[in-house]
Amino acid sequence: MPRHLKSADDFVTIGENIHTTRVFLRNGRRVRTLEDGTEGVPFKDEHGNDLFLSIPDEFKEQQPYRQNQIKHFMIAVWKGLHGDAEEQAVGTAYIHREVRRQTEAGASFLDLNVDEVSPYIDIQKQSMEWLVQTVEAVSTIPASIDSSNPEIIQSGLAAYTSAAGRPMINSVALERVDTIDLVLEHQAHVIVTAAGESGMPEDGQGRLDNINQIMEHVLGAGIPLGDIYVDCLAFPIAVASTYGNDYLEAVAGVRETYGPEIHITGGVSNVSFGLPKRRLVNDAFLHLAIEAGLDSGIIDPIPTSIQHVLDLDTEPEPVRLAIDMLSGNDDFCMTFIGAFRDGRLE
Repeated sequence: MPRHLKSADDFVTIGENIHTTRVFLRNGRRVRTLEDGTEGVPFKDEHGNDLFLSIPDEFKEQQPYRQNQIKHFMIAVWKGLHGDAEEQAVGTAYIHREVRRQTEAGASFLDLNVDEVSPYIDIQKQSMEWLVQTVEAVSTIPASIDSSNPEIIQSGLAAYTSAAGRPMINSVALERVDTIDLVLEHQAHVIVTAAGESGMPEDGQGRLDNINQIMEHVLGAGIPLGDIYVDCLAFPIAVASTYGNDYLEAVAGVRETYGPEIHITGGVSNVSFGLPKRRLVNDAFLHLAIEAGLDSGIIDPIPTSIQHVLDLDTEPEPVRLAIDMLSGNDDFCMTFIGAFRDGRLE
């Protein structure tokens, strides 16, 4: 067991699913077409009743639909705001279902994001307010208000009552240092990112340089280390073979610099974008990141068992190939992809 974790229960999971970017494939197993031609997502409410999140005509005219994608949480939020009474009830039930699923799977916070729901800031703010209120009506764990726009974060915080605990803000970065004021005003936990003032860091040291700069502002404001979650920014390993080590180097550096009290987090599943066997890659990367000092993740806790990750057997060939790729020893992931094609990753 890594020194910074006493058990899997010490890992802080920020449930990532209630996010308007999430997609199902139109030809995937989650989407159905009814006998009358209505297309949508079937699900059950808390009482076991069968419900159906149908796709509004407005969404069928948009690019994601034409690209075979169903943005199901965006549809649920849209129905909650713009549908008739029946549609509002279905949209609400869909959100409540995911709150229950994420909570029962062990999430400590629920990350809420509506940035893609509309290009218009007023609609984004209304959507965040509705989503926060809808989630908080049934949630027993706090919300993480997630946006790249401080105005949307502020709208979400204004709607949040803190009945389930102090909120989290995702995120503070060098490009929006003023968001620290919202952290102080709402006594919030805060995710601090390694992003620079004008772009993304190029390597591990670039991440650490940006983190150290933003931490000067955060610590200078008096925010306790235990309320801070540092996101070292995981990028897809399929894009560059160094990206795994860049992230792991930053995680180790933050843990060494700021000690055991600070939290280190991130959307670690980003590392597997574009690759087959994503769960295998994600578990292997989480294993490496926890060894480096990670104690939190913005992840889907339903397929991801932290205990399984901690106990991961690194000897089987599929795991060894994934770790080798994530460690920068497999240019363009060709060995890993070749093993997948050969059926060696089963």
